[in-house]
Amino acid sequence: MNVHRTIPAVAERPIALTIGNFDGVHLGHQAMLRRLRDAATALGVPACVMTFEPHPREFFAPDQAPTRLTSLREKLELLERSGVDHVYICRFNFDFARVSAPDFIQHIVKRGLDVRWLLVGDDFRFGARRAGDGAMLRAAGRALDFEVAEMPSVEVGGLRVSSTAIRDLLAAGRLDEAARILGRPYSISGRVVRGDRIGRELGFPTANLQMKHNRPPLYGIYIAQMHGLPEGPLRGAASLGVRPTVAGVGKPVLEIHLLDFDREIYGAHVRIEFLERLREERKYANLRALARQIALDVGEARAWFDRREARRLVTQNG
Repeated sequence: MNVHRTIPAVAERPIALTIGNFDGVHLGHQAMLRRLRDAATALGVPACVMTFEPHPREFFAPDQAPTRLTSLREKLELLERSGVDHVYICRFNFDFARVSAPDFIQHIVKRGLDVRWLLVGDDFRFGARRAGDGAMLRAAGRALDFEVAEMPSVEVGGLRVSSTAIRDLLAAGRLDEAARILGRPYSISGRVVRGDRIGRELGFPTANLQMKHNRPPLYGIYIAQMHGLPEGPLRGAASLGVRPTVAGVGKPVLEIHLLDFDREIYGAHVRIEFLERLREERKYANLRALARQIALDVGEARAWFDRREARRLVTQNG
């Protein structure tokens, strides 16, 4: 997959395109991407995505913007996994925000990208002051020779699939329901960095991830798996939060104690998959009390994985 940080002045070839933030690349996004790939294949053109960085709401009102489900790197990895050929990242700034809807169509959609087939959501708005809508796009498509298709909302079990719904479910600790509409367990990726080694002092060494999420969509203590190492998925118990007993305030920290694993993995880029919420963060009287609770969390995580393996063997053996 090719990633472009600018829109060409003049397109080199026609494309099929969809536009959106694609935060989380959930089941609704995946349905859009399948439809995009099908259209691109039929037309014999690349399947392309236009997205924005930062999210427009982060630009206009950073304190009120929703938490991100995925960092830019995570989103690009998921788009590549979905079969996208090219991603165009539009830098959202004051200049971009002032582009009128007609100019967006003429200079970006038509001249810069030569879009032959365009897929948007049924509530898609674009251009300065969000003046452009589906009706404007369809009229422009008839005049400029590109087809416009709209994607209806996707529902799972009566729930409309959206990034907002997933954030709400994660915040409430309803990880199974979030995974159902996300299409996979929620995860956070990052590079393993050196921490303060307090976990090791307590008898539970942890791998600390360098996060791009300053405001993650979930907090607490979780049963989790680490992906990305040669040993395969590794079982563990993860903590995501401000560590009130140790620090109390500051940037959230993601750390995971891996079961039956003890080697240095600094610098590795890994993915932590959240499987079940154990509890919320708490402040303990001292580190000894914290260590006792960690031991309980680790024991509960181990028992959970053992039960899952037992169920898998029963299913496998009929």
